[in-house]
Amino acid sequence: MPNTDEVRAALATVKDPALALDLVTAGMIRDVAVADGRVRVALELTTPACPSRDLIVAGAEAAVRKLPGVASVTIDVSAVVRARPSLADPATAGAQKNARLPGVKNILAVAAGKGGVGKSTVATNLAASLHLDGARVGLLDADIYGPSLPQMLGDPEVTAGAGADNKISPAVHHGMRVISVGFFVEKGGAVIWRGPMVHKLLQQFLEDVSWGELDYLVVDLPPGTGDAQLSLSQLIPITGAVMVTTPQEVSVIDVEKAMAMWKRVEVPVLGVVENMSYYLCPSCGHQEEIFSRGGGRTLAARENVPFLGEIPLHVSVRGGGDVGKPVVLANPDAEVSRIFRTIARTVACALSVRNSPDAAGGKRSAKLTLIR
Repeated sequence: MPNTDEVRAALATVKDPALALDLVTAGMIRDVAVADGRVRVALELTTPACPSRDLIVAGAEAAVRKLPGVASVTIDVSAVVRARPSLADPATAGAQKNARLPGVKNILAVAAGKGGVGKSTVATNLAASLHLDGARVGLLDADIYGPSLPQMLGDPEVTAGAGADNKISPAVHHGMRVISVGFFVEKGGAVIWRGPMVHKLLQQFLEDVSWGELDYLVVDLPPGTGDAQLSLSQLIPITGAVMVTTPQEVSVIDVEKAMAMWKRVEVPVLGVVENMSYYLCPSCGHQEEIFSRGGGRTLAARENVPFLGEIPLHVSVRGGGDVGKPVVLANPDAEVSRIFRTIARTVACALSVRNSPDAAGGKRSAKLTLIR
């Protein structure tokens, strides 16, 4: 019968394909127990949205079963999302920069170069996908002039309002904490503010909202490279940005400019999503490339960032936004929902890579091979 050290040695032969580290070095083995040939392993993934979950579990079980005297293997799987090392350790330089959101582990910006590309649709469905996988998720609507989230998320289970300690309590939509200027202006009213007022409101949404403990705060940004983007990059440490484009060149050009801005403010771009890549007929499944196709993939290759996927133009996506229930929640078995969930898991995996130190104690690159 093997002892616990031998079991750990066997598990050290299994790698997380994204981190490129073995399970022991990556700190994913929380406990090992051996009794009468029965082995029980507590395996802790770096995100509940891990796209390699089944592969890792199967590899761990197979490695332990090879040991002499093993009668059975039980793998208990849990997940704890990791924060950036500089945020998790108060002694590290730059930790105070996240003082406004002390309970938030990852801040994910969803951005675009121009309006009308479906950025809010992507943001809500990515957030909902992460929530479905078991993560604690918040949504911040930073599009002050054109807030879309109140419409796209429907009626809340809990409305936003005054909370304890003079804080704002966020609304709760589909189990996610949400804040938007749309909650505080009358329907159809316009927000007519100059830049300093936008900065002040965003600061209030960060400092005066009781976000609590979140694995991911998804920020739906306005299009372009203006006040909101600069304010957020100054106020909080954005972990990474996902860029949304449509296939045609006029959109790609603007996204390229937005990516240049993120580089200037030292925010890593995790990848490019091409929305409305093709029209998918709900009746016959025929694909029609209305806006051309492949612009996002070409841009990602040119900028040397991952291409995260193509989202079709489908009536269920539009319908989900209109009725206030994102398609991944309204129709989780649809092909377009599968695409959104795959993109969300790839992004979560990229954040885990970025937040995991390598074996030598250095910082890891966020570039990874996409896992489908």
